[in-house]
Amino acid sequence: MKTELLSIRANPQQSIDRAVELLRSGELVAIPTETVYGLAACVFNPRQIQRIFEVKGRPQDNPLIAHIADEDQALQLCTQLDSRTRLCMQHFFPGPLTLVLEARKEVPSIVNAGRASIAFRMPDNESTRHIIRGCGQALVAPSANRSGRPSPTEAQHVLDDLNGTIAAVVDDGPCRIGLESTVLSLLDNQPRILRPGSVSKERIEEVLQCTVASADGDASEEIHAPGMKYRHYAPSIPVYCVENEVDVDVVPSSACILSWNELKSGKASRRLRPETFFAELRRAEAEKKSAIYILVDNDLEADVALLNRVRKAAGER
Repeated sequence: MKTELLSIRANPQQSIDRAVELLRSGELVAIPTETVYGLAACVFNPRQIQRIFEVKGRPQDNPLIAHIADEDQALQLCTQLDSRTRLCMQHFFPGPLTLVLEARKEVPSIVNAGRASIAFRMPDNESTRHIIRGCGQALVAPSANRSGRPSPTEAQHVLDDLNGTIAAVVDDGPCRIGLESTVLSLLDNQPRILRPGSVSKERIEEVLQCTVASADGDASEEIHAPGMKYRHYAPSIPVYCVENEVDVDVVPSSACILSWNELKSGKASRRLRPETFFAELRRAEAEKKSAIYILVDNDLEADVALLNRVRKAAGER
């Protein structure tokens, strides 16, 4: 299979129309969002969705996030949109917040791994929303990479992992945010963050006017969203977290150092930021660095979402 590269910047309408044509015919297409590139299939096409699991090497018990373009598509997925849901949609859609609600029985079990819940969001990318509308239904779209690899934030990252296995990649340049969405469960009386992202716990509490809990990492907790069970974001070279700059000073020259701030010693390091983190992991891998060392300082610890991805890339829970 030859993977087509569809450029939004060069041919926006032609690229959108071609993506819709391929998706409606049952092919897989990588689509851009503000968070990461997603590998899309129509939510009510189980056979097409099964191909996502096969192409990515993704475990079948890892649920998918549906991407919607409007409220009507949300109503096709959820039993109801209560006041909390509507508040979140009003303040955060389109944007990097995923909501987990009770699923309608019509949602194929392959989408939610047989659970009674559904995760969905509205991506903040106009071209992708046009594609979703053109398909006439929501699209599931996990990250467009081999399972466990660093998430793709550029079209080339998708091609590096999946070229020749999917029909097309819609190229709309680098992702603006670069980390996956915050996942918020509204299944219980108390809202719970299942995965941190750029929409903070404090901001959600401000909107909902209630306390929001965080997933405690208990392995027995039911998995309602991606990123809660399996190792993610790991390049093919080792990733280590170091807690102080003294440890960074002895890192061999064959390795790559990522840090939020310039090192006091003057030792060369690369800038650590959410929007470029996955790209830096891939860059170090492509440059055949021996390892990646990440300095966990106070500034990094203050960014809950980025710290979560750093810990997971290093194989930490």
